[in-house]
Amino acid sequence: MNTNYVIIAMVVAMVAVVGVLAMGLFTMVSGKDVSGRTSNKLMWWRIYLQAGALGLFALVMYLVKG
Repeated sequence: MNTNYVIIAMVVAMVAVVGVLAMGLFTMVSGKDVSGRTSNKLMWWRIYLQAGALGLFALVMYLVKG
C-alpha cells in the first residue's frame, strides 16, 4: 500500500473534521437551532470523522515503521 495515498486520505479527513466543527460552531452562534438537534448531529459526525482520522494516522505510523 502506498503511504502517500493514506496520508492524503488522512489530510482530507482532518479537513472534514475542521469543516464539521466550523458548521457546528456556526449553527450554535446563529441561534437557529433552539432544540440542539442539529448541533448534536454535527457533534456525532465530528466524533466519527475524528475516529477515522486517528485510524488513518495509526495506519500511516504502522506503514512508515514497517
